[in-house]
Amino acid sequence: MFRTALAAACVAWMLTVFAGTSARAETGMSQPLRSGEVEAGGIQYHYQIHGEGEPLLLLHGGLGLIEMFGPVLSMLAAEREVIAIDLQGHGRSELGDRPISLEAMGDDMASILDQLGYDRVDAMGYSMGGGVVLRLAVQHPEKVRRVALVSTGFAQDGFYPEMLPMQAQVGAGMAEMMKDTPMYQSYAAVAPDPSLFPELLDRMGAFMRNPYNFAEDVKTLKMPVMLVFGDSDMYRPEHVVAFYQLLGGGLKDAGWQRENMSQNRLAILPNLTHYDIGVSPRLAETVLPFLNDDQINAPWTADDLMRK
Repeated sequence: MFRTALAAACVAWMLTVFAGTSARAETGMSQPLRSGEVEAGGIQYHYQIHGEGEPLLLLHGGLGLIEMFGPVLSMLAAEREVIAIDLQGHGRSELGDRPISLEAMGDDMASILDQLGYDRVDAMGYSMGGGVVLRLAVQHPEKVRRVALVSTGFAQDGFYPEMLPMQAQVGAGMAEMMKDTPMYQSYAAVAPDPSLFPELLDRMGAFMRNPYNFAEDVKTLKMPVMLVFGDSDMYRPEHVVAFYQLLGGGLKDAGWQRENMSQNRLAILPNLTHYDIGVSPRLAETVLPFLNDDQINAPWTADDLMRK
């Protein structure tokens, strides 16, 4: 079963995820204006800065790297200063000695932002990167203005039940089987020590087997949040709705003048899955208006309808 899920994930981004400058040319990705390493939580993290404008922290999914976003990164960087970071043990960042933890990486992101000179940013994360952004927003709300969570759940039981045994199988024993996948090849091309790939799989497996439920933490969020899912995502529709309701959305009619409307947003993108939503241009087209809107709940007018 897991081989099937893994194959689906690999095919979805095999045409957009390759490391190095040649890959950027092939995928149309922007070149970073600058890049470097910064230490946080005992981990040496790699970061890249793309584009100009209001700052946007961008975090990739599990077993990926910055390039995982493909053309979406370029679209975001056309309007924003994108701070893209390879997560712990991923891409060019060190694995270190500690477990993979959303909470720990959430603290690390706050430290990195401080060290890079950012007082407050918008933040967007996909899959595991969305979990890190969620923890950043919960643990360091003063650092985050707005949040976009892409194909991200708030609890382990949000996955379809058949996904949990697949996730439980992740471990070092899969390393040899993955040698021919884009996931491994892109990792091996840039990782500080590619021989640690089996250890990364072991820690990712332990991370995914660990139950979690952040429902009470979600309720504490005060900044505007957008949830983005594919209509064929790996998360159950009931979980998606429950997430939105935890944020105060979907509880009542918005009212004629939007007076009862939540500040938070839910987007279900048609004909997309968990595995391809991160590289779809529709993702950037969906989140940018939310991130750029300073009057998110302003009453509508006839002119607004004409502009749409």
